[in-house]
Amino acid sequence: MSVVSTRYEAPRAPWLDRFVLLAAPGLMYLALVFALPLALLLLKSFQNQDGAFSLAAYAEFFGDPYNLTVLWRTLRVALLTTLLALIIAYPTAFALARAQGLAQSLLLAAMILPLSVGVVVKAFAWSILFRSNGVLNDTLKWLGLIEKPIRMLFTETALIIGAANVFLPFMVLPIYAVIRQLDRSLPEAAASLGASPMFRFFRVTLPLTLPGVIAGSAFTFSLAISMYVIPSLIVGERQQTLSMLIARSYLFLRDDQLGSSISAILLAIAVAVVLGSSWLAGRVAGGRR
Repeated sequence: MSVVSTRYEAPRAPWLDRFVLLAAPGLMYLALVFALPLALLLLKSFQNQDGAFSLAAYAEFFGDPYNLTVLWRTLRVALLTTLLALIIAYPTAFALARAQGLAQSLLLAAMILPLSVGVVVKAFAWSILFRSNGVLNDTLKWLGLIEKPIRMLFTETALIIGAANVFLPFMVLPIYAVIRQLDRSLPEAAASLGASPMFRFFRVTLPLTLPGVIAGSAFTFSLAISMYVIPSLIVGERQQTLSMLIARSYLFLRDDQLGSSISAILLAIAVAVVLGSSWLAGRVAGGRR
């Protein structure tokens, strides 16, 4: 008679898994260089010059009509920049996904190589183009479309165009990644059933590409709402944004609490966009099941 012995092994906790531990160095690095400074920033926004905690900086910010104007301008510029980038990026992503061979390689290079160029260089290049004696005004005068230079520099329109150009790759690449995974036979199947081109786009293609659109829009909006170099070079101090107010609070006013509070407001907007895009992406993915 043989006795079969069994040994019970307790399930290993997920946080003790060896693969989870591989992420420990990266998590520690993020905690030290990202989470800790953000925590100190938020703490400073509630701490006045005497060390006492108060909401004076937030009350000062929201109680100033000029600050509210800057907040609305920042949101408006970020939204319009995201919209313009989406309008340009959507057909570009389809062209990039449908191209083959050398054409696709050239399009990818044209989309990725600008990322290696500094934001300062690209913003300064746009400021040169928008000048009264810049290339755009000279070309319009040469074509006979205008008689005298148009004021382009130091305008919100110039800022939106320049920012959309700088952040365009961050909109194109997520949409392109989704389009590459689409089954090309789906629109053809809809066409065989009598669906019109507009119906195929709005009921088949667009819903399937929405995850890429949401991801690209979240990327672009988050970058546009926090940009500092681009508005500094294109519009200057005439039309300030939240990031420019933060710089002014720290560098000129020497008001750490005000600068920290504005930074916290900007951070809250960015976090809300990320969480909102994640929720929306989940709803879109759940609706397709």
